[in-house]
Amino acid sequence: MFEDLSLKIETALKKVKGQGRLNEKNISDTLREIRRVLLDADVNYKVAKEFIDKVSEKALGKEVIASLTPGQLITKIIFDELVTLLGSSQTEIKLNASGVTAIMVVGLQGSGKTTFCAKLSKRLNGQKRKTLLAAADVYRPAAIDQLQQLGEKIDAKVFSLIEPDARKTATEAIKFAKENNFDTVIIDTAGRLHIDDQMMDEIADIKNQINPSEILFVVDAMTGQDAVNSAKAFNETVNFNGIVLTKLDGDARGGAALSIRSVVGKPIKFISNGEKTDALEVFYPDRLASRILGKGDVVSLVEKAQQSFDDLEAEKLEEKLKKNQFDFDDFLKQIKAIKKMGSLSSLLGMIPGLSPQIKNAQVDDKALVKVEAIINSMTFKERGNPKILNGTRRKRIARGSGTSIQDVNKLLKQFNEMKKMMKKFAGKSSFGNLSMSR
Repeated sequence: MFEDLSLKIETALKKVKGQGRLNEKNISDTLREIRRVLLDADVNYKVAKEFIDKVSEKALGKEVIASLTPGQLITKIIFDELVTLLGSSQTEIKLNASGVTAIMVVGLQGSGKTTFCAKLSKRLNGQKRKTLLAAADVYRPAAIDQLQQLGEKIDAKVFSLIEPDARKTATEAIKFAKENNFDTVIIDTAGRLHIDDQMMDEIADIKNQINPSEILFVVDAMTGQDAVNSAKAFNETVNFNGIVLTKLDGDARGGAALSIRSVVGKPIKFISNGEKTDALEVFYPDRLASRILGKGDVVSLVEKAQQSFDDLEAEKLEEKLKKNQFDFDDFLKQIKAIKKMGSLSSLLGMIPGLSPQIKNAQVDDKALVKVEAIINSMTFKERGNPKILNGTRRKRIARGSGTSIQDVNKLLKQFNEMKKMMKKFAGKSSFGNLSMSR
């Protein structure tokens, strides 16, 4: 989402790069351009003005120390103010140590509430919580069915009533949780295409009846300033505890993400950037600020890798590389682990130092699907010993995978090149040393 914003800010900062010192003119010229970039990105007008005023105040009169250029100094100032704008520090959701924790999820229809409920359930289950999903969206057609399907996918219990009643569903779910040793209830409430009195009265009643530990407002980051306006209305009604930004993998301008925390005064707690049930991240203001300024996000990249790559498997892989035994079964495992980390485009955006052109390139994730199809068309013997793949075998593999012989030959060539590279790498350093302690 922030690729275009990042590129434009980087272009604006070129005005002071290479200059000997910061002065009123070059600061003014740079910040005027950045202000225009923020407004073009649909950042709230008052938020943009206050942000530029604070950066200007801190930049004026700053002496450029020997180790920094003017561009580096003003980038640092902008980074610090972006972090403040986005919330300064990461904010945890409140989970009770004993008893039942009720988490109420609210927002407009189409914002991704139901999917988020499943994602949060999966995340908390991974933290040794026992979650119950409550289907209190009784108006949207198939909303209950959707939650039940998601519950089956993540192996989570879904509570619903035969006679649909949102208020009763919420209270009965809490009662059911207490009787069946669930420690967390996630309540999926109804949304509307717009804010109306009936909707607001209902979520206010549910809040008063169950007294939730946490109320999370889910907002579609692609809706721009409308997202900020709906957040204000919901906050006035239920005084929510935190914000969840969904669809950050979209191509919107990103203004809502930069504006909403400042306007509403509530922290962003989670961000979601995909439809998969594991596409949910805790929100860290400094990490997003770094990505906006084109500096990548190595910490999040490493955390994703830790979740996807098993330490024991990494050690086994290292041993196979040292013995030159790396085969297509190992290759297939690496592909599946990479796919768990998210889209290739999102991973490129986290790598610092890449040019904007590379970061913004449209990487086709279907290429990995083609590779998997080719490998899956091989016999176990062929995967373990690629040297036996003669012309006849390659032709059969191409036909079985729905690809061409050229595709198979290309993969074999890439595999051999990668095998040589990884063997050299294994000889210089340990894969085990690359994984951080959990």
